[in-house]
This record gives sequence, C-alpha cells and structure tokens, in this order.
Amino acid sequence: MRFAFSTLGVPGLPVPDVLALANDHGYHGVELRAHPEEPVHPGLGPAARADVAAEFKAAGVEVLGVAGYARVAAPGEDAPVLDETRRLLQLAHDLGASYVRVFPGADPDLPAAESDAIAARRLGTVAEDASALGVRVLLETHDSHRTGAAAIRILGPVGHRMVGSLWDVMHTWLGGEQPAESYAALAPHLGYVQVKDIASADDTTPLALGAGILPLSECVEVLSRHGWDGWLCWEYEKRWYEAAAPLPGLLAAGREHLARLLNDSA
Repeated sequence: MRFAFSTLGVPGLPVPDVLALANDHGYHGVELRAHPEEPVHPGLGPAARADVAAEFKAAGVEVLGVAGYARVAAPGEDAPVLDETRRLLQLAHDLGASYVRVFPGADPDLPAAESDAIAARRLGTVAEDASALGVRVLLETHDSHRTGAAAIRILGPVGHRMVGSLWDVMHTWLGGEQPAESYAALAPHLGYVQVKDIASADDTTPLALGAGILPLSECVEVLSRHGWDGWLCWEYEKRWYEAAAPLPGLLAAGREHLARLLNDSA
C-alpha cells in the first residue's frame, strides 16, 4: 500500500509547500481539496493547471485525487450536480489525478430509495465522461450514506467500472459497521481508503494516527488479508477544527504508524 495525505489538513498551503511536506515525510501522494479557498480548484485556468501538474511531476509526488463537494443524492435538478462533477473530472484529468471524490448528501426527509435512485442516475450519467477522461468517480462513505451497506445501494445499480467507492473509516465506524463488514460491501468498488483518528463518537476533533479509538489496525489487517494494495490517505480535518494540532508536525509519526500497522498485518 502507498501513503498519501489530504490538503484538508493544511488549509490554503501553497502547492510547493505541500510537495515539500510529502517528500520530507515519505508520502507518495496527495489528495487535493478542490475548494475555491484552496490553491487548486475547478476555477483554475489551463496554464495554472499545467503548472500544478508539472510541479507534482517534478517532485515525484502523485496527485491521488481531487476531493470535490458535489452531492450526488441531493434533491433538485440533475444538471447542476452533473456540471459540478464534470468540472471536477476535467480538473482531475488535467492534473493527472486518478480519482474524484463526491459526497452522497441525501435529504433525510426523502425516502431512502428515492435518494438512492437519484444518486445512481447521476453517477451513471457521468460514468461515460469519467471513462473518456480516465478518471474514476468515488462516492465517499459520508453523511447520508456513511456505511458500506448504504453506499452499495447506490453503487450496485450503477454497475460501471469508472464509478466506485472511497472508504472513510471514521464514517463507517460511526455508522456501526465493523471493518470486515465495510470491506466486504465496498471491495468490488473500492478506489482508496481515507484513514484518520478521533477521541470518541462525540468528539471528532482530529488526532494523530494511533492516538484515538478508530479501528485502524483492523482496517489495515482486513485490507492486507485480502491482498488489497491501494492507497491509504490520511484525511486530517484541520480545516474544520482550528484548535487541532498542526498536521506538518504529525506527518512523520503518522507515516511510521501506518507502516507499523502494515508490517504487523503481514
């Protein structure tokens, strides 16, 4: 498995500084938070996109994915969601990224089957765009569909190789799923895995990996047992928790912790 971290943990940090952190601490890739307040977002022009791609290539670091905020199960017209997702796909393609992250975002007042159908229809529609661009759309286990069991209600009907899942281990745990259950549900669709740690279900302030209660060792063990060799991406939610410790000072120990978990699971 290879290691990456998300720029959600270093809000607003310029790309050269992000790349320095990756190289200094042994991370092979970076997940780019695609929001207008960040250096990289869908509003970038062609020249700026080319510059970012060249910087990553020169540094020997991979753009793992573009973490967007499209909510594919949200109520309303399809067109705005499809347009947003297509812009994310084009950005990922231009940067050389393999994945685009989208959220479910269903309305809890709507019947689950209706929201599932909305999301499946939209993801099925953009699947051909994704295929043409060589970028895979990943539905994150999050908000209205935080477990693997919930996510596959959408992904199963889509049934397209360019639409998959992003396993956020915190959300599946908060949803009451064991790692083996999450993996069993998501494995046919799995793109990559977001790891993190927190103090409790009531306190989701990000912690150093291994300092909290999330079942990271069990997650890595089940992945290793099934021969999965994809990406583990540390999503440290510094942007939403300003009082959390700065991520740069935690990156080295975080990588060591993940390497230790991998070694123990071998």
